[in-house]
Amino acid sequence: MSATAGAIVALCAAAPAIAIPPPPPGVDTGEQAFRATYKELVETNTTLSSGSCTLAAERMAARLRAAGFADSQLTLFATPEHPKEGGLVAVLPGTSKSLKPMLLLAHVDVVEARREDWTRDPFTLIEEDGYFYGRGTVDDKAQAAIWTDIMARFAKEGFKPKRTIKLALTCGEETSGAFNGAEWLAKNRRELIDAAFALNEGGGGRTNGTPVSKGGKLEGLSFQVGEKAYQDFTLTATNPGGHSSQPVRENAIYDLSEGLLKIRDYQFPVEFNDTTRAFFTRIGALRGDAVGKAMIALAANPADTAALAIVQQDKMLASMLHTSCVATLVDAGHALNALPQRATANVNCRMFPGRTADETQAALAKAIGNPAITIEQRVKDKPIAKSPPLDPAIVGPVEKIAAKYFPGVTVVPTMLTGATDGVYMGAVGIPTYGVPGVWLDPDGNGLHGLNERVEVKSLLTGRAYLTELVRTLAQ
Repeated sequence: MSATAGAIVALCAAAPAIAIPPPPPGVDTGEQAFRATYKELVETNTTLSSGSCTLAAERMAARLRAAGFADSQLTLFATPEHPKEGGLVAVLPGTSKSLKPMLLLAHVDVVEARREDWTRDPFTLIEEDGYFYGRGTVDDKAQAAIWTDIMARFAKEGFKPKRTIKLALTCGEETSGAFNGAEWLAKNRRELIDAAFALNEGGGGRTNGTPVSKGGKLEGLSFQVGEKAYQDFTLTATNPGGHSSQPVRENAIYDLSEGLLKIRDYQFPVEFNDTTRAFFTRIGALRGDAVGKAMIALAANPADTAALAIVQQDKMLASMLHTSCVATLVDAGHALNALPQRATANVNCRMFPGRTADETQAALAKAIGNPAITIEQRVKDKPIAKSPPLDPAIVGPVEKIAAKYFPGVTVVPTMLTGATDGVYMGAVGIPTYGVPGVWLDPDGNGLHGLNERVEVKSLLTGRAYLTELVRTLAQ
């Protein structure tokens, strides 16, 4: 999960900030069953090193069976090479023959967590002082549990949606380069997840620093519409080397260093799409300060260098404007007393929607200007990021229902500068949206770090909101 979702709404501080009321009476039912689902999911270790997504998927399938799903409606999947990185697809049939299905997407794998580093056991769900603590309490088991709970509730209710609802719980989102269940489904079982659109992680909200349950305010909600594509490039400089007592100017480390500095100084062209233009325009108006005015000016004229100079002082805003590349790892030399024969570096790029790895590689090569430095893509054939449309049929219900659960709080369309599994859905023609619902605190709630947590009120309100949203979109 990208941390960008929480950072984006920090820009909404000028927007109305209203404490979140409890859900309307009668809307939220089955809380204890949901808590049990959430607890079981969080307490199932799904790290790559010692966990099993396959076990988590099997446990969620068992809950759906108990709710009334037939075996024919459940597909558990894994590959022989990755037996513990399996997942689940569940299907709740709709009554309409003309409406395409909708897909609920969530990953159940989590970032590594060592018990000795945490204050509490990361794989025991602990409720303390208004928060749930544990690895995955936010990323992404909050959404995975909510989606599973929605499917189970609808089945128990006998709810007959017009639009078929599909659920895909996958593995591998947190381990780039390893097996990815969403990618595997898109490439190998496209028919299982075929849908008109998908709802995913990537949206969210942020408080003013005080828990809402203790009088804090929700400052804004982000609705993710598009994301950058992730790609790593390996840069390599080579040299015959020699004895370090007789140095020469030609040196693999120096050559690579010069190339990396040129990448540091290179800026990809400024770009806008419908989502980022709406974001810059809306947030700029809400801010009303010098940065806000520059955001509006830049959205209207991307060639406005004066506005660009102001906006780029904010690293988050700058990252939304174009493809970005940065050196993240370096490895060089083979002996303390020898001239280096090889120097390599990893350059991590986040490519603006529509931009390919090949054209990004060509831009890096041109910026470096040294054909002796080779550039290779670490992962071949990664999909191009495609921003879904700002479809009123989806945006409308997102905003209308948000006004009910989060009155007075602005919903802002955003483009993630990080990455989710939505890129694999978009690659096969399934527009994917990161929906709001669960909010975080300004410190990020330990996402990908220590002592991950989510406010209990955030999780339960997000569940109520998303349940009504799914019910509405399915009709």
